[in-house]
Amino acid sequence: MFPIHRPRRLRSHPQLRRMVRETVLTTSDLVYPLFAVPGKGIAKEVKSMPGVYQLSVDKIVEEAKEVYDLGIPAIILFGIPQDKDLEATGAWHDCGIVQKAASAVKQAVPELIIIADTCLCEYTSHGHCGYLEVGDLTGRVLNDPTLELLKKTAISQAQAGVDIIAPSGMMDGFVQAIRIGLDEAGYLDTPILSYTAKYASSYYGPFRDAAESTPQFGDRRTYQMDPGNTREALKEVELDVAEGADMLMVKPALAYMDIIWRVKEASQLPVAAYNVSGEYSMIKAAALNGWIDEQRVVMETLTGFKRAGADLILTYHAKDAARWLAKLGN
Repeated sequence: MFPIHRPRRLRSHPQLRRMVRETVLTTSDLVYPLFAVPGKGIAKEVKSMPGVYQLSVDKIVEEAKEVYDLGIPAIILFGIPQDKDLEATGAWHDCGIVQKAASAVKQAVPELIIIADTCLCEYTSHGHCGYLEVGDLTGRVLNDPTLELLKKTAISQAQAGVDIIAPSGMMDGFVQAIRIGLDEAGYLDTPILSYTAKYASSYYGPFRDAAESTPQFGDRRTYQMDPGNTREALKEVELDVAEGADMLMVKPALAYMDIIWRVKEASQLPVAAYNVSGEYSMIKAAALNGWIDEQRVVMETLTGFKRAGADLILTYHAKDAARWLAKLGN
């Protein structure tokens, strides 16, 4: 009797579907981003990211405890300094906001993994990811001098208790420079999660509100990747692996799931996907307007990232996803 092959047989019961599911999202896959600001008792909601806050260090600690209690294994810290300058001093100073937050979290929740975004755009007065030529209004970052700033920043973060260094500025050679710096400073066991394929994306808009990192002029297309390029991402993978990266990241995630897959296929290293601010805000806006089922859309989206090859998912949905997964028994 036709048809002989009936795939629907394995879809007929919820438990059966669960048994044969190929891709399973778990709380262990998630990393929660946090934005640290100076002061005390501060929890300022980011207008373009409902449910996401700029937090003072004491509030960061409270969030870290909640994250850990939900079973999420890691956070990634971003910092908004009191003052900005051409030397990005707040990024690498021992009393920088990320350094303070990392130390406080490590003392309060020692088992929680702390990742630090190792970049300079939040800390420079012009909003670009490194040194610029004097008088340059195009945003073309001077690559090699910037490597020295990134090296100093990574060492300072490791000294503060950061477990994983995550350079995101897309400077040529930044993985090797940071690896050399960390090793010389005695942090041989501190891994590097490289933003290997970070595209010059329009999806970053709300993040720039949260991190107060909008460039004052020009744009970042001279160092972040062109959205049309795939082979270039694989070249970046090859370089980062050769330079000593321990994990690789693709950013953004939603419009770049093919890149996640290609990066996964090209390397034996764990792959992270950053579910960025614009992706988060679109879902939140649609959900708040009653246009979509937030839980189902979020879980489908995160599962899609994992199906594409992501071993880690950095997402502002992490806490909600962890609660939903707990209800589902995952």
